[in-house]
Amino acid sequence: MLVVVVVVVLVVVILVVVVAVAAVMLMLLLTTTMTSMMKSKKKKMMLMMMMVVVMIMMMNMMMMMMMMMMMMMMMMMMIMMIMMMIMMMIMMMMTTTTMTMMMMLMMQF
Repeated sequence: MLVVVVVVVLVVVILVVVVAVAAVMLMLLLTTTMTSMMKSKKKKMMLMMMMVVVMIMMMNMMMMMMMMMMMMMMMMMMIMMIMMMIMMMIMMMMTTTTMTMMMMLMMQF
């Protein structure tokens, strides 16, 4: 039982990471194409901010989904604790990445 749970958790985490990476790539592509079309800086800034916000929202949604899945799967306390730890780590990673993105955007303008 425990092994199955661990495997499922790992798969879910990997899937989420892949999806997140794909989303980020898409966002970057969109931003680059949009900015190349647009000339004014203010519009660019607005677009970038919008993209970042959307990204953060998407991440949060994914996290919530993962949490729900975990709740459904887990009845054991220890595994729940481990899950919470993993969640916190992922959330921290997401926040740091978004912050770095913001900083990069600021540097550009």
